[in-house]
Amino acid sequence: MLLSMRWVIHGEEEAWSNPWLSVRRLDVEQPDGRRFDYHAVRLKDIAAAVVTRDGCVLLMWRHRFLTDTWAWEIPMGIIEPGETPEAAAARELEEETGWRADGLTELIRSEPAAGITDSRHFVFRTTGVRYAGPPTELNESDRIEWIPLTDVPAMIARHEIVSGITLVGLQQLLLSERG
Repeated sequence: MLLSMRWVIHGEEEAWSNPWLSVRRLDVEQPDGRRFDYHAVRLKDIAAAVVTRDGCVLLMWRHRFLTDTWAWEIPMGIIEPGETPEAAAARELEEETGWRADGLTELIRSEPAAGITDSRHFVFRTTGVRYAGPPTELNESDRIEWIPLTDVPAMIARHEIVSGITLVGLQQLLLSERG
């Protein structure tokens, strides 16, 4: 007899929450019929933008206080209620960098930790941008630069790019450029 490998959630309750995340206790049944308590984090979805022009990609140098690290990242942020992923990526791009997209196309979508969290990451790409003015999000980055795409693989190897959504987006871009 072939078992379905689908896990079933029989119940769910909140253990703790704030406006950005919710820690949940789930009553889960495994495919073999065993049930147990499982803990998960429900997070809002994230949208990001990979912006390229003239062989360069727009990156932000920023500090992440939880890991006390500095690294290059693409513009990204939470998708607000009622907002499409594409609209969120465009909004975050302009708020964080001051550049406005003339249009975005989906580059890749990922679920970075599907075993523990339900957050989806939507990465869009644009080659058409115009400068709209200084960033309105003043606490996001130390500097914003156009980095040659040819430098990106070495930057990844040196751990200058470590954010998951940034890695996924840039690596997908590099793969698509090769093909």
